[in-house]
Amino acid sequence: MIPVWVQLAYLVAAVCFVLALKGLSSPRTARRGNQIGAVGALVACVVVFFEGELDHLVPILVAIAVGSLVGVLGAQRVQMTQMPQLVALFNGVGGGAAALVALLELDEFVDAGTGAGVEEFALVATAFTVVVGSVSFSGSLVTFAKLQELMTTRPVIFAGLPVAFGGGLVAALVLAVVVVLQPALWVGVVLALLGLVVGTLLVLPVGGADVPIVISLLNAFTGLAVAAGGYVLDNTVLLVGGTLVGAAGTFLTLLMARAMGRSVAHTLFGALKGGSTQGAGMASDRPVKSAGPADVAILLAYAQRVIIVPGYGLAVAQAQHTLRELVDVLGERGIDVDYAIHPVAGRMPGHMNVLLAEAQVPYEQLKEMNDINGEFKHTDVVLVVGANDVVNPGARTIPSAPIYGMPILDVDQAEQVVFMKRSMRPGFAGIENELLFDPRTTLLFGDAKDTMGKLLNAVKAL
Repeated sequence: MIPVWVQLAYLVAAVCFVLALKGLSSPRTARRGNQIGAVGALVACVVVFFEGELDHLVPILVAIAVGSLVGVLGAQRVQMTQMPQLVALFNGVGGGAAALVALLELDEFVDAGTGAGVEEFALVATAFTVVVGSVSFSGSLVTFAKLQELMTTRPVIFAGLPVAFGGGLVAALVLAVVVVLQPALWVGVVLALLGLVVGTLLVLPVGGADVPIVISLLNAFTGLAVAAGGYVLDNTVLLVGGTLVGAAGTFLTLLMARAMGRSVAHTLFGALKGGSTQGAGMASDRPVKSAGPADVAILLAYAQRVIIVPGYGLAVAQAQHTLRELVDVLGERGIDVDYAIHPVAGRMPGHMNVLLAEAQVPYEQLKEMNDINGEFKHTDVVLVVGANDVVNPGARTIPSAPIYGMPILDVDQAEQVVFMKRSMRPGFAGIENELLFDPRTTLLFGDAKDTMGKLLNAVKAL
């Protein structure tokens, strides 16, 4: 029987998790929500040490110390541009840990012998945790490699991949049944290895532009694996926390897929039928119109309405502080300025919001795509800083494009567009941006931070 104080402590931790999710729903309360969630996790971890007797206490404390050190150093040193990679790694580690714990529990089931009823369902939960946790672990590592560009961001397809993937799923289902009917540790290990293969094959065909959706999906997988592991361990807080993560990850995945204008199934398997997740990846030699900071400064200084479209390039250059200063200068001159935020700007949802919040940009100036798209037609100048795929008109006009059908920011409807780019290299989706060749578009080449500084000085000089 679990002591009442333990149940109450777990209830407090669960409530903290719920409040954390609520807080994370808005940039204004995200920091507080994150802190509340951390408190809940700390409470849950501390209670474990007092709930009952622990075996192997010293190795446990050493593992906690090592893990905490790695986590703190990693979180402190990671750049804002690498935050999606960090999320993918943390997510994968969670899934892998759940699978390992389930394997240890399976070994105990085998040693103790199995009965009927609850133990059989516990075996079902164990098999589920092993395979889903393994899928999340290997899939997250592949997403990390794609985001870090350790491998190609294009879909990786080979002959027989659909057969191998389908066969892997069937084999995993068969082994899961075997684990329940005739539990054995070696079967669980094989099931875990098979899950690693399935997770890798699941993510390989996904193109770079769709990787954020897959990260969210794998996050949901990890949550479900942790929830099932909570049932196996008879741990309420794991069950509640995992369910919350699984539900939130599922909703986020569906919302992101909708924002990209495609289904989750098409995101995962569209490339297998030659669909729109494959990009060209070649820079064009078509002529474009370019200008220097002084010319662009004149456009901005004499505009009445300006919209800024930030993207991953802004994060890479760490130019958000200079950009905010530029916007402040324009605002002092009576120019109406807002930021247009696409749902998947950057490499993950909320990436741009966090980046701009770091630069103390007022939340009122951050406008979501649905709220600001109707304003582009009344805008004098749109300044695109490091964004690419989210403003590409090819999403509307080119059926073979990897982003075809994805709702975009209607930047091409503005009077003038200034596109800040380091080079003519395609975006993460690997295709040309048709907006670059629009007669109303002026390119401002150079590193975003350096060029933004020159642009700021040029505006101040007018």
